[in-house]
Formats: sequence, C-alpha cells, structure tokens
Amino acid sequence: MLTGIEGRCSAVQIDPPPPGAIERAVRAALDEDRASEDAATLATVADDLLGQAVFLAKEPGVFAGMAVIEAVFAALSPDVTVEPLVHDGEPFAKGAHLAVARGPVRALLSGERTALNFVQRLSASATLARAFVDAVAGTNAVILDTRKTTPGLRDLEKWAVRCGGATNHRRDLAVMAMIKDNHREALAREGRSLADGVAAIRKLAPGIPVEVEIDDLADLEAALSGAPEWILLDNMTNEQMAEAVRRTAGRAKLEASGGVKLSTVAAIARTGVDAISSGALTHSQGSLDISLELTF
Repeated sequence: MLTGIEGRCSAVQIDPPPPGAIERAVRAALDEDRASEDAATLATVADDLLGQAVFLAKEPGVFAGMAVIEAVFAALSPDVTVEPLVHDGEPFAKGAHLAVARGPVRALLSGERTALNFVQRLSASATLARAFVDAVAGTNAVILDTRKTTPGLRDLEKWAVRCGGATNHRRDLAVMAMIKDNHREALAREGRSLADGVAAIRKLAPGIPVEVEIDDLADLEAALSGAPEWILLDNMTNEQMAEAVRRTAGRAKLEASGGVKLSTVAAIARTGVDAISSGALTHSQGSLDISLELTF
C-alpha cells in the first residue's frame, strides 16, 4: 500500500475480510441472540425436520454478505448447505431470490435473524457505495469510506463497501497517520508546525503514509510544506476545493470530506479532487428489506 488507500475492487474479484473476521462477528452475534437456547424453536420443531429457506429481496440493491450467511448456519449445524443465487457485488431486483439454505429447520430458524441482520446492513452499504460510485462516473475521483464503522464490525463493513465498488480508506490508526484538527491544536500549543508534525510521524513510523486535514485554504501551503502524501479538505466549498487543486498542482493527493451527500458528490468530483470520503457508507446506510421464507 503506497497511499494508505486500498485499490478499487470490482464485482468480479472482491477481497474477502481478513481471516477469522466473519467467524468472530458471527459467533458474537449468535451468542448475543442466545441462538442455541431458542425456546420457541426447540419446543415446536422436531430435531429431525428438514426444510429450506429462501432469502428474498423486498427491494432492489447490491448484494454483500454471502460468506456471513454460510458462517451463521455452519455455526448452528454442519448439515446446513447454502446455495448462492447472487454473488457479492452483484445487483439484484425486487423479488429476487438471493440464496437458499437447506437443512435442519431448527438451525434455519435459530439463525434467521442473525443472518438477516448481517446481510441487510452489509447489502445496504454495498448499495449506497455503488450509488456514490455511479454518481462520480466520468471523473477521476475515487469514493472512499471512513473509520465511522460499527465497533467490532469494521472489517465486514469495509468489505461491503468494496462489494459496492468503492474503495477502503485507512483501516485503522496504525496503517496511515492523519493529522486532524485536534492534532493541529496540540502542535500549535507546543509551538510546532504542521511540517513538524509530519516529520515526527515519519520518525516514529517510517514508511506509513501521512494525511493532513485542513479546513481553510490559508493552511494549504503549511500542510504542503511537510510533504504529506494526502491532504484532506474538510467542509470546504466547491470553489475552495477547485482552488486547492489548482494551488496544489499535484504535490499531494487531495481528499474532499465533510457532509458529502449523494446529491452533492458529483459536483465535488468535478472540482478535480482525487478522492471523496463519506462516513455515510457505513454509518447511515440503514438496512435493505430482505426476508427469509421457510418452505418444506
């Protein structure tokens, strides 16, 4: 990684979450739901009853989360099989069958809500990410996510963003250093400049990329003086961002951030910035309407 931003993944080849991330998230969710103690299912469903359950889309979207569905049911019974009918990153229409799970009905019912909770939110992130990517088509701007993720689910949510065709920004605080407004205040209190801050990061963690956040064009040259890889333009107007692009002249990559909406992202992209980040991809995506229909 040269810039602190992972490459764009297509719907054909989407990197999965890190090893163990899905299993840890699924185990925590099943434990939270006390799925092994499902009183209604244990009392009313015979342990040898077999059936199948179809994941049904009640609205259109972009899919993410097939491996999570598989992991949920595998944790409950080794006898459940899952047949994918769409793949991660693929769009689907209202009424589409997304997957079919077959096996012991007890496992299908006890895992229903956990599987749906995951796939509804992950697919919502993928769907929103695709909308943002489509909105900036024809420009050079890349759509980025942020660290505004659900605690414990970051790797899954960033996977969903990739399924939507957007690009992951820094995963954590160690993979890329960002000097934000509070860091600037701390530097100023000690009489140190932004360039001093960048130099200190280079000394402490050589090799990791650095980004400096600014919210005023007056700070642009000070930020550039430290030669960071990236400069984040926070809550600037389109006119200010276009001027920042002109002044920077390729000396650093420029990221636009702050209140980015689907209705405004295309105009931001036309300013010439290299990337546009939106926390909405993982904190305001909502849930897609997907249900599980049991048949025998």
